[in-house]
Amino acid sequence: MKAFRQQAEKILGCADVKINGSRPWDITVHNEALFQLVLSKGSLGLGEAYMDGWWDCERLDEFFYKILTEGLEDKVRDWKILIQYLKATILNPQNKLKAFNIGEHHYDMGNELYKAMLDKRLTYTCAYWDNAETLDEAQEAKLDLVARKINLKEGMKVLDIGCGWGSFAKYAAEKYGAEVVGITVSKEQVKLARELCKGLPVEIRLQDYRDVDGKFDHIVSLGMIEHVGQKNYRTFMKIVHRCLKDEGLFLLHTIGTNKSVKKCDPWIEKYIFPNGMLPSIKQLAKSFEGLFVVENWHNYGTHYDKTLMAWFKNFTGNLDKIKHIYDNRFYRMWKYYLLSCAGSFRARKIQLWQIVLSKKGLKGGWKHSH
Repeated sequence: MKAFRQQAEKILGCADVKINGSRPWDITVHNEALFQLVLSKGSLGLGEAYMDGWWDCERLDEFFYKILTEGLEDKVRDWKILIQYLKATILNPQNKLKAFNIGEHHYDMGNELYKAMLDKRLTYTCAYWDNAETLDEAQEAKLDLVARKINLKEGMKVLDIGCGWGSFAKYAAEKYGAEVVGITVSKEQVKLARELCKGLPVEIRLQDYRDVDGKFDHIVSLGMIEHVGQKNYRTFMKIVHRCLKDEGLFLLHTIGTNKSVKKCDPWIEKYIFPNGMLPSIKQLAKSFEGLFVVENWHNYGTHYDKTLMAWFKNFTGNLDKIKHIYDNRFYRMWKYYLLSCAGSFRARKIQLWQIVLSKKGLKGGWKHSH
C-alpha cells in the first residue's frame, strides 16, 4: 500500500498537488486503497472513488486544471482503455439501434435537474460571455450569435439537429420569425420542448438524424455531434448536405479535442455520456471534405469553463429543490462531471468550435449580420 502511495505522491507532485495538503487544489484522502485503485483503473478509478467518498478536494476544478495541464492522465494507463479503443475501432457504438441510448441515460434523467442547473431557456451548450454578466445573458448572446452567423431572416425554415429543450428553436421563432424543425432522441426533451414552444412555428420531433428528410434554408446542430461517433461523421455530413438548400448555411457547434481519438474518457463514458466521442479538427475536416466549404471556424473554448462553473453554482444553489430526487452519490458524480470538465477546458485540453459551412462557397465571402 505504501509503495502505491509513494508512486501517487510522485505523479501528483509533478502538478504541484499534495496528498492531505492545505491548498484548495490538494486532495484529502479518506481511504488509502485509493492509490492502488487509481494506478490500476486510471480515470475511471479516480472518478468512482470520488463518488464513493474515498477522497475530497476543496476545488475540484483547480485540481483537474493542474493535473491536465501537466498531462498526468498519460502517466496512468489502464488496459480497459485499450479494449475500449479496439471496440470503438471495430464496432460502431453509435449505430442506429443504439441512437436513443444517450437520450434515455442522460437527457431523460429528469427535467427538474436541468431546470435547477441551466439558464431560464434551458440551453445545455456553451454560453457566449463576451458582453454578458449572467448565464441567462450569455446563453441568449450565444443563441443570437448562431442566428447572426447563419444570417437568419423571417420566414426561413431551419433544421435544428439535437434541439434539446428547444432553446434555439424558440429563440429563432420568437426573435427572428423563423420556422424551425427540432429533432432530439430524448422523450423528456420532446415533452418539455413542445410545451415551451407552444404557439410558435416550431415542430419538435423524437427522431434520429438518419431519418430526417426535407429541404431547409439553414441547418444548425448545437452540441450534438459529440454523440455521433467517428464512424458516422461522414453519414451525418451527407444527410446535412442533402437537407440543406444550395445557398444555405450549416452551423456546427461542438466540443473538440486537440488530437484525434476513438473513445471517450472511461469515467465520462460509463456515468455521463455513454458512446460519446469528441471529434478533432482532422476527423471533422475529413467528414465534410468535398461536401462543404469552410466559411468560418471559431474557437471559444475558454467560455465553456465559465459556463460549467455557472452551471455548478446553479446546481449547488438549487440543491434543496432536487435533493429528494437524487442521493449523495449522484450529487458527487454530477459535481465531479461539471468541475472536471471545467478544469479540462481551463487547461485547454478540449475546445469549443462553431463552424460555418456552405455547399459551394458564398459569393463575396461570409459575413455574419450585426
